[in-house]
Amino acid sequence: MASETGMTAPRLHLAGITKRYPGVVANDDVALTVQPGEIHAVLGENGAGKSTLMKVIYGAVQPDAGQMRFDGQPVRVHNPQQARRLGIAMVFQHFSLFETLSVAENVWLGLDAAGLSLAEVTRRIAQTAAAYGLDIDPARPVHTLGVGEMQRVEIIRALLTGPRLLILDEPTSVLTPQAAETLFVTLRQLATEGCSILYISHKLHEIRALCSVCTVMRAGRVAGVCDPRQESNASLSRLMIGAEPPALQHHARAPGPVALRVEQLDLERESPFGVDLHEVSLHVCAGEVVGIAGVSGSGQRELLFALSGEDRRAPAASISIAGQPAGHLPPHQRRALGLHFVPEERLGRGAVPEMSLAHNLLLTRHDSVGPLGWLRTGALRAQAAGIIGRFGVKAAGPDAAARSLSGGNLQKYIMGREIDAQPALLIAAQPTWGVDVGAAAQIRAEILALRDAGCAVLVVSEELDELFELCDRLHVIAKGRLSPSVACKHATALQIGEWMSGLWHGSVQRRLHDMETEAAHAAP
Repeated sequence: MASETGMTAPRLHLAGITKRYPGVVANDDVALTVQPGEIHAVLGENGAGKSTLMKVIYGAVQPDAGQMRFDGQPVRVHNPQQARRLGIAMVFQHFSLFETLSVAENVWLGLDAAGLSLAEVTRRIAQTAAAYGLDIDPARPVHTLGVGEMQRVEIIRALLTGPRLLILDEPTSVLTPQAAETLFVTLRQLATEGCSILYISHKLHEIRALCSVCTVMRAGRVAGVCDPRQESNASLSRLMIGAEPPALQHHARAPGPVALRVEQLDLERESPFGVDLHEVSLHVCAGEVVGIAGVSGSGQRELLFALSGEDRRAPAASISIAGQPAGHLPPHQRRALGLHFVPEERLGRGAVPEMSLAHNLLLTRHDSVGPLGWLRTGALRAQAAGIIGRFGVKAAGPDAAARSLSGGNLQKYIMGREIDAQPALLIAAQPTWGVDVGAAAQIRAEILALRDAGCAVLVVSEELDELFELCDRLHVIAKGRLSPSVACKHATALQIGEWMSGLWHGSVQRRLHDMETEAAHAAP
């Protein structure tokens, strides 16, 4: 829409947006302008007010003050249905999917399209998935999907509304670099077609590569607006948190005894849409971090269920913890052997949404339970407060419900809960999903401190940079099979990317040949 001066009106203009909650001002007099066809980043540490602002735009939260204009016209968005009618679509960081329904049924429910048949929605999903490189089976039940696959469902559902403004909250937090680059191609294509994109991410290199404008928020206010293409990661960090995150200290050390061993694990999928595990073998020693990379849906979910004890169909001897057969043991008995576990799904598996942070400790920690089973409430709240303080969790306190936290802050709390337990063996899936650069650096430093104290750590992540930064050795999982491990100092992103397609056999043979050649040249 053109204004009276002949200039094209901004796609979105916010002025004076303010939103207060008890004890906190989430948005404080926020201004934001997004032009048609612009990919505009919103950057800030966890709890800076980004997600609240996006929910105001989408009508999921009502502001206490401020004005909003869309395509030059003043609007008050009362609910997401009205937002979608205007042409505003949003992909949330926490997925809003019904797990018992199929992909197609979830998309159908979210389209507000009266008279559109499920068969037509299924056809459009397949068409959109193919056009934008977002591989998904419309018939699959959502409960069989990994988090990366759920992300694709949310993005496809948003794209099917034909948005003029697309809001993406941490869209690549559970995507591999290859999948993220595919998404960027999609977003650039949408922008050339005139769609405006609001892009929230803590991955500074993504913002610099993708976005032309960046609004930086701090403590609920706009701290500045810049062109991220003219900034460095360090300068963006300073704008966001006032400092650069410290470099990780990765000290070389000899690994100790084997804490976790998996031997020739074969496990048939429980779901027709799952992945069979074939001859999976790995070991993790005390004092080392081992990583597992892979494209979402390659068998990570099935392996994690088998390791955590949620799936106990494995032969007892195929999984051992601290030398004890554990394939048949339930989760609480594995914890008694020293295992602590962080699942990839924060709400529902990592935390009970309606329970307080203090009571969520009881899911994996019983330090505050007396010998007769009495709960020492004061000790429990003090323990939760200690984790909140140590990991910089922005919350109203130990009594705050888990669902009241932003995604990044809940991730910090869950990771803090398990790290603070001083486990002998820690298995963490997507350990820094959705947290800001400062918090990610702290979590990674805490993991390395656990390793240096003798803990064995297994990290399953779709973020290659994180795995290279944290791990001593790396495996890749593809189609339910696990590659041999490779020392991170010898691995390359190109090699790991090749292995993600299951093509490691030739690479292993080449590496063995190279090692034999090096040894022959080194011989006197």
